[in-house]
Amino acid sequence: MKASLPLLLCASIVACSPAQACSRALFKNSEGGVFTGRSMDWMNATGTDLFLFPRGLSRDGGTSGNTLKWTSKYGSLISSFYNAATADGMNEKGLVTNLLYLSVSDYGALEGKPTLNIAAWAQYVLDNFATVAEAVAALEKEPFRIIAPILPGGVPASAHLSISDPSGDSAIFEYIDGKLVIHHGPEYKVMTNEPAYSEQLAINKYWKEVKGGDFLPGTSRPADRFARASFNINSIPQKLDPAYAAMIPGRDLDAQSIASVLGVIRDVSVPLGISTPGQPNVASTTWRTVSDQKSLVYYFDSATSPNTFWVELGKLDFSAGAPVKKLPVSGGQIYGGEVSAQFQRAEPFAWLPETPASAAKMPERAISSASGS
Repeated sequence: MKASLPLLLCASIVACSPAQACSRALFKNSEGGVFTGRSMDWMNATGTDLFLFPRGLSRDGGTSGNTLKWTSKYGSLISSFYNAATADGMNEKGLVTNLLYLSVSDYGALEGKPTLNIAAWAQYVLDNFATVAEAVAALEKEPFRIIAPILPGGVPASAHLSISDPSGDSAIFEYIDGKLVIHHGPEYKVMTNEPAYSEQLAINKYWKEVKGGDFLPGTSRPADRFARASFNINSIPQKLDPAYAAMIPGRDLDAQSIASVLGVIRDVSVPLGISTPGQPNVASTTWRTVSDQKSLVYYFDSATSPNTFWVELGKLDFSAGAPVKKLPVSGGQIYGGEVSAQFQRAEPFAWLPETPASAAKMPERAISSASGS
């Protein structure tokens, strides 16, 4: 029996309470340009840096016992989370992954399968697949089980994963009641947090019947952000808008699309310093990204920096044997323009520790890094 909309709305509000807020939106313009934007909202500094990972890296799942092992087929550029997880990124084929919090996740019994730390989930996809269809075909067989350690601050590492590719194809991966649920198709453009994705779609169906130009829900709750992002991502122009053409560099449609997608993500962002008592899911936006998947350009927009900067993946060395490199962001550095030349040699970070005791120490390291100490 299907739940009524009021019950779904109430369920979404209750389910939102333990989560942290992030949003993702996918857009395709009339010339075939594909752009994925996301926000990272969290209750404290996330110690985020950008990392270049080349092909040919030997990886493991970051778990004890029967851990998954692989060698990266594709190079990638990623945004880290506490330098212990891949939260967001794009590989050299234009495949994008976005990891967002979902407190109702249930990853099920191990069943003797190899295990993968949730911190490595997005990276595993970037390392191994060139398209959404390829990733879905492999992951729907459930070749591994996810282990979700405790995050800094004692929060369970529960998340769902969205992926997209340069064709505009999209997929959402969630583990609900111990089962993998996949929503696959270009129509799945938007993802936020609670509740489970099927319920997000049901709630959004109501708002589709409301004139979004007259009224949209305005809070920072995930269901409200989903409604606003869905309306806006489907309303921004797919063709060059003559009303704004004079302001666009080179009068380029892709430049307009990047600005439009970033505007959608900013609209569902939470201003720095804002929190709501009793609603820990309302957390400040710390950074945003937009991935241009046709031109392979990764845009990074920090909430604490006056500039949006970008990285052209074509200027990075992803060849096997090339060094891992890092662009320090967490120390308060300010960048402008294209920054590929400013990456520094670095060691790959270790995945989020499995034990709560070691994970509990991470906020101090991340906050120290973010303050530049």
